[in-house]
Amino acid sequence: MPNRRRPVSLALAAAALASMPAAAFAAEKTGMSSEGIFVLEVILLLVVGRGIGELLERLGQPAVMGQLIGGILLGPSLLGWLWPAAERLVFAGDAAQKSMINAIAQFGVLMLLLLTGMETDLRLVRRVGRACFSISATGVAVPFALGFVAAQFMPASLLATGSERIVSGLFLGTALSISSVKIVAMVVREMNFMRRDLGQIIVSSAIIEDTIGWVIIAITIGIATHGRIELASLAFTLAGVAAFMAFSFTLGRRIVFDAIRWTNDTFRSEYAVVTVILAIMGGMALVTDLIGVHTVLGAFVAGILVGESPILSRHIEGQLRGVITALFMPVFFGVAGLSADLTVLVDPELALLTVALVAIASLGKFGGAFIGAEAAGMSRSEGIAVGCGMNARGSTEVIVASIGLSIGVISHTLFTMIVTMAVITTLAMPPTLRWALGRLPMGEAEKKRLEREEVDQRGFITNLERLLVVVDEGVVGRFAAYLAGVISAGKPTTVLHTSGESEADPVEAAHLDEIEKGAEQGREAAKEADEEPAHEAPLTRRTHDAPLSAEAVAKEARKGYGMLLIGLGRAMTAKGGFSRRLNEVAGAFEGPLCLVLKPAGVGRQMPRLGPGSGRILVPVNGTANARRGAELALAVASVTGAPVKVLYVARPGRDEPRDTVSHRRREAVLKDIVALADRYGVEIETAIRSRAAAADAIARQAGRNVALIVMGVARRPGEELIFGETTSGVLQRCPCPVMLISDARLRRDDEGREALRSGTGTG
Repeated sequence: MPNRRRPVSLALAAAALASMPAAAFAAEKTGMSSEGIFVLEVILLLVVGRGIGELLERLGQPAVMGQLIGGILLGPSLLGWLWPAAERLVFAGDAAQKSMINAIAQFGVLMLLLLTGMETDLRLVRRVGRACFSISATGVAVPFALGFVAAQFMPASLLATGSERIVSGLFLGTALSISSVKIVAMVVREMNFMRRDLGQIIVSSAIIEDTIGWVIIAITIGIATHGRIELASLAFTLAGVAAFMAFSFTLGRRIVFDAIRWTNDTFRSEYAVVTVILAIMGGMALVTDLIGVHTVLGAFVAGILVGESPILSRHIEGQLRGVITALFMPVFFGVAGLSADLTVLVDPELALLTVALVAIASLGKFGGAFIGAEAAGMSRSEGIAVGCGMNARGSTEVIVASIGLSIGVISHTLFTMIVTMAVITTLAMPPTLRWALGRLPMGEAEKKRLEREEVDQRGFITNLERLLVVVDEGVVGRFAAYLAGVISAGKPTTVLHTSGESEADPVEAAHLDEIEKGAEQGREAAKEADEEPAHEAPLTRRTHDAPLSAEAVAKEARKGYGMLLIGLGRAMTAKGGFSRRLNEVAGAFEGPLCLVLKPAGVGRQMPRLGPGSGRILVPVNGTANARRGAELALAVASVTGAPVKVLYVARPGRDEPRDTVSHRRREAVLKDIVALADRYGVEIETAIRSRAAAADAIARQAGRNVALIVMGVARRPGEELIFGETTSGVLQRCPCPVMLISDARLRRDDEGREALRSGTGTG
């Protein structure tokens, strides 16, 4: 397959390059308007950049470099050299013409920094520990010092007119000290090292370097605007940056979280959250501009806060990423490439200076990162891998160089040299890092962690983003609220509390306390398991005086929830079916359901789950729904400490020898559940029952000190809740509460097809 794709990518890149002279010729002959020239510029940058980027990605290189190289080829380096008139017509028009495409590029810088901030995982930095701080400290200090010293000995012709060497040195030192998080993360992820300890150290170090670098570059730009170092101005800039950062990561963090959540929950129009995110980015960029530093710092910090928002879904993040990578990124890097003129490197002196700059940048970054790794107690092989990984300048270097060119700190010639250095170091990093990472073995502790994370990737509860809870005033409602807190463990949760139709006298509504109690237990359990506990997330309560309507649930569900958990009194009829009220509430939600039910034979008190309580019984049969039920039970048990028994229920009369396919399948299912239990740190007891009907086997086990039954069931097509005969039998015969978790409701166009298939799940 890769051999078939390569000709396609080559053809795409060739077509992109072929479009350059054709488009220029069309513009020259037809006499396009300025608006038409602008559209042509955008199309050329998009098509050529995407085509070359596709080719590079097929070769194992970052696609973003293709967008930069595309701009270089469209500029004076190739098109301007081969056909000067066409290059001047399309890309070198008057000032008004240039300002149109530059405006897109400048806004693209902010968008790129927003995306970079959203990809900055501070939790990863906290998890890795001190090694990344040591690496980033030396990895910034050494190349910064070398760049500052190099600027003092550069020919005056390479510096911008009127620029002081000290200011240019600060700028060049900062430019050489930053690594590209995006490029580093791409190669580490491609090598399947993102979850490896060393891979996380490399990415975390790049994150810290980026953060430090953007603060330094913002301060340096503040100095550059004055043309020289003024102590009063420098003190004001430093104080302003410190105050901005302190406010952003305290009160500002909460403001951003609340703004995104309020918009998501209130607005009905499309892409409202994206609009608010862009407004937040613009507002924070303006604040940094007012305190005398560049707007890029505000956009970067805004991206970090937006990326940490607990209400930000993958869908919303994907929308932002799509418009940035499809439009703003190719245009910005294309415009940056247009500003580079590689023909100046024909001069032997400038070519040697460029080689020297590449050597200083590479040796400085590699040496600094290697020294930091040694100081952190890492092995020499690990230090070499870290040094190779930190050496990619990529998109970050180009952004910094473009800013320096725009504010007059560096000349066009030095800009070309820096862009050349960025391209060379970025293209050299992937093969060197692959070589270095391929030589590193995996330890036993790291292997266990990776196995646990692999289980998490397949999990439902671990990937649950937001939970909707519907409860009433009775004991079932309070028990369901507590279980919701245990399951969410700090994830954003909304509680729809309704009064009336309780099987007991109304009691004081304490559902929020129950949820917080369960969530706090979840965080404590995570600490004991040496896992990073979830942050406290928004807990919203909406009270309805009358019985909750299906319309109210449907309205809330549109805000985006991963699961609906229901705990209502009198949810079951005398015949073992579900009440009209439960059917209406559940029917308003199309996603997965979790029902906390108290069958008729259960007493007024709900169980207390804990080490000395009754067991949690989990029937399974090898389906995806049954596994989801097992995961839910283990998540509850890991927090409460309740013992768990997993019961594999098979069809009667299927007691085959050990070497049969059916028996091996059962063992594989139980082995998977054991691995899941190991991830949650829960010891389980397993059993297989195949000589009785599933409901009979479950009912017999339920009478043996069982406090709660948790079942994964299939939600059958239709308006009413139907989970199958096994589930009905369990609800009619078991003397303990039952917790059912189902898959999503089928859409109407799927119901007819699904009705022809047999049901799945333990139900």
